[in-house]
Amino acid sequence: MIDENSALFNDFMDLHDKYEKNPQIWQSEFNRKGEKIVGIIREWERRLCSHSEKGSYGKYSANLADKFWYLVRNDFSKIDFIGVKAISST
Repeated sequence: MIDENSALFNDFMDLHDKYEKNPQIWQSEFNRKGEKIVGIIREWERRLCSHSEKGSYGKYSANLADKFWYLVRNDFSKIDFIGVKAISST
């Protein structure tokens, strides 16, 4: 997944690091670029889990998806904040 989209993921990793340090400044760009990344991740999740759902291992598919997202969150701890709208508290 990352190898096939290395430029996008490298760019997003830099943005993710900036977002961790200052979320309010980077939120809109994080949302915009993050949508593409989440789309790629979900496509790979479907590829991974669709085969197990059809076979005799269907009950393990949900656990496989959870483990996949756990590994994604190890690299991108703020991935769940994509799509969040920042509101300034002034």
